[in-house]
Amino acid sequence: MARIACLGWGSLIWRPKDLRVESPWFEDGPSVQVEFLRQSSDGRITLVLDESAVSVRSLWARMRTESIDEAIGSLRAREETLIRNIGIWQTGNRCPRLIGGLPVWAENHDITAVIWTNLGRKFEKQKAPATAEQVIAHLKSLKGEPLKKAAEYIRRAPCQVNTAYRQKIIETLGWITPASDESQSED
Repeated sequence: MARIACLGWGSLIWRPKDLRVESPWFEDGPSVQVEFLRQSSDGRITLVLDESAVSVRSLWARMRTESIDEAIGSLRAREETLIRNIGIWQTGNRCPRLIGGLPVWAENHDITAVIWTNLGRKFEKQKAPATAEQVIAHLKSLKGEPLKKAAEYIRRAPCQVNTAYRQKIIETLGWITPASDESQSED
C-alpha cells in the first residue's frame, strides 16, 4: 500500500476542508521554493511554487487514502482545480526542481508518494513574477471583504513560510502573523 503525503504551505494548513488527511500537519517537510505570486480571483495573493523564490520549509500530512489516484482526487477537489494542477512524486522518480531533496526526505519519513498543489504564478497579465512592490500596491488597493481575505491569507500562512515578500508585506502593511493557534480558530 502506498504511503502518501500531501505538502502544504498555505490555506491547506488552516482550512483543509474535505482533504483526506489522517495526521496533523507536521512542520518538517521538504524545502520548497514558494512565494506570494498568484493573484486569485478574489484579490488575495497566494503562495505558489516558483523558480524565482527562495526555499522555505514546507508542512506535510499523511493522506487517508488507499491509492495515489484517490489522494490526487481529494486534493483536486479541495483545491477546486484540474488534475494537471496537482504535483505528483513517487519513489523512483527524479526530484522535482522546486522541491529540494524530496526523495531523501520521503525515504526518511517512510513515504512512497507525495502530492501538492502545483499552480503557477499569475499577476495581471505579466509573464515575469510580480515584484514585492507590485504585490504590496495591489494589496493596498483592496477594500472591504477582498482586503479582509487577503490579510487573513498572509497572516495565517504558517510562520515557517517566512518568504521575502511576506517580510516586506509585514513591514509595509503591518499584517503580523498571529502568535498562537488559538488566535487562528475558524469562525
